[in-house]
Amino acid sequence: MAYRVDEVDKRILYRLAQDARNTTTSDIAAEMDVTSATIRNRIEQLEEQGILHGYLADIDYKSINGYVTYQFRCTASIPDRKRLAQSALEIPGVITARELMEGSSNLVITTVGAGTDEITQIAHELSNLGLEIHDESVIENEYQTPFDRFGPEHTPKKPSLMDFMSLTGNAEIVEFTVSDGATIAKTSIEQAVDEGLLSDEMLIIGIERDGEVLTPQGKTVIQPGDVVTLLSKIPLEKESLKHFGS
Repeated sequence: MAYRVDEVDKRILYRLAQDARNTTTSDIAAEMDVTSATIRNRIEQLEEQGILHGYLADIDYKSINGYVTYQFRCTASIPDRKRLAQSALEIPGVITARELMEGSSNLVITTVGAGTDEITQIAHELSNLGLEIHDESVIENEYQTPFDRFGPEHTPKKPSLMDFMSLTGNAEIVEFTVSDGATIAKTSIEQAVDEGLLSDEMLIIGIERDGEVLTPQGKTVIQPGDVVTLLSKIPLEKESLKHFGS
């Protein structure tokens, strides 16, 4: 089953993209009202799923002894594009290779060299690989910013509603992430019913935890970070979900 990225994951990605060096798990945990252990576990999951590949330093090469950063726009045959991109990375001075969904100019190679002679040598080696160079230019500056939709301004109020469906007869299905400070967190379904946290009209029909789908039973304990699918026989009001969010 595909990994589901929720609001906690998005905030982790946002903060790491913003400043991975100075961002701590406790910073993100406080911001999202979860534990530091939860953030560490989520980072491990994002790495395991191939969503988070690494933590690259942003280096200004032209500030170091006059190095020049160049960009080559090349064309590779579609069947060979991936192989040629990987081969280009083995050339001394090449630092990135980006595949584009284009028929021509479908491979962008970024290089660093100490002057035009080194850049010219890199260009020759790219050509020898079988790449056709269409354009080359000096990169003066590069600016980056995190993806804004993963930032705090776009975070929905808790509980984090992920999906919503209205059924016939006024029944509704809602899917959301249980927050760390939720009343129902660390409570069994059976106990939640007894304490009135779940009304008679509500039925938990699915729980996803750490990428694994659980079959809800009376003894099942709801944990912070669980993605819960709830069936309600009557239309849901915001007040009905207060126990699932802080």
